[in-house]
Amino acid sequence: MKIIDYPNFEEKVYQKVLSNGLTVNLVPKVGFHKTYASFTVNYGSVDSTFVSLDDNKIMNRPDGVAHFLEHKLFEKPDYDAFELFGQLGADSNAFTSYTKTSYLFSTVENVRKCLETLLDFVQSPYFTKESVEKEKGIITQEIMMYNDDYNWRLYSGIVENLYPHSPLSKDIAGTVESIQNISSKDLYDCYRTFYQPSNMDLFVVGAINPNEVINWIEENQSKKQFPSAPQIMHSKTMINDEYDIIPYRTLRVDTSRPKVAVGIRGNIELPAGKKGLKYKIALNIGMYLLMGESSEAYNELYDNGLIDDSFDYDISVGRGYHFCVISGETSNAEKFIMKVTELLKSANETISGQKVEFVLAKKEFIGRQIQSMNSLEGIANRYEGKLFDGAMSFDAVKILKELKMKDILQAIDEFIEPDNMSVYQVLPKEDVD
Repeated sequence: MKIIDYPNFEEKVYQKVLSNGLTVNLVPKVGFHKTYASFTVNYGSVDSTFVSLDDNKIMNRPDGVAHFLEHKLFEKPDYDAFELFGQLGADSNAFTSYTKTSYLFSTVENVRKCLETLLDFVQSPYFTKESVEKEKGIITQEIMMYNDDYNWRLYSGIVENLYPHSPLSKDIAGTVESIQNISSKDLYDCYRTFYQPSNMDLFVVGAINPNEVINWIEENQSKKQFPSAPQIMHSKTMINDEYDIIPYRTLRVDTSRPKVAVGIRGNIELPAGKKGLKYKIALNIGMYLLMGESSEAYNELYDNGLIDDSFDYDISVGRGYHFCVISGETSNAEKFIMKVTELLKSANETISGQKVEFVLAKKEFIGRQIQSMNSLEGIANRYEGKLFDGAMSFDAVKILKELKMKDILQAIDEFIEPDNMSVYQVLPKEDVD
């Protein structure tokens, strides 16, 4: 096993790529009683169009298949994985994002059995026509629940503005209509294409002995046969002028106060490897200096009653895309939009005068990062695999320490352009006389 040493934090990462292509990362944590594991496939909701492994033809599958697969993999002919983890004293879960699907467990006992259960249920697909039809009703209810969540409608609306007609504009779970078209064959086709060990990684952190755990994993994998895996051709995602931004849209619903989102789409290609992580960190610090809770702009907006505690910004970075959403409830939507867009357009000028604040922000971000090292979930879930060339959360501290003001200004300058912004509003229904 390769050992990556982080002496400043007294941490070691044990890494091995198995003969079947699966990347394994093991992080022992002295003094911890819990173990957390994440089994992740580089496949998410944007991958509805892909190249067939059989004949190299373009395949199109209904929106929502990745999320549907996440649901169905837990169910087997003779057991349910959720129940099995419960019997072992473990908590289990899973989630699907735009570009990946992860299956998780945490436990303080039966680590080997839990790990084998995780590997086995994810690597043993079982779908029938009857079970697929039953699942459609469950996922339909989930989609309808999200449709009633106006904060989610706000977020999904601004993302659709930024990437109209692209895979990102589709809800991760699909639509009530699209999931009706999903068949067991669709699930098997997508599973066979993407759930290859070479397209997956396993991250285990906590009360473990790395040599013991890698032996368990290798023994488990040696009992399984996997088809030869040519290079997976992911669908092209959301770069630049292929998808023109929708500048403005509104949605009228039964709500008492307007909800507003201002979105910014990154129109440069994300830098490769750890440079991409540096760029993401620089954007986060830049936005923090611009409109974080301790910024002058935030306090002015708050004191003038334009924002409240619902105000927030979020930067999302993934394979083929990056964007920022600034949102909140407000009593004056037009003035909120005007002030936020003015702030964004003068971002570099504002940030360049904050040299003292930049030093303090770096210290705060470093402190947060070090604190997160006490969270097993934080260590595992921050791992982005190939996206950042295998960078760990421990690498972020080094990047932060070396970051300079010019890096922040360059990242913000490349990110914020006058024509890559959009506005989406969720407004109260208009009164009808």
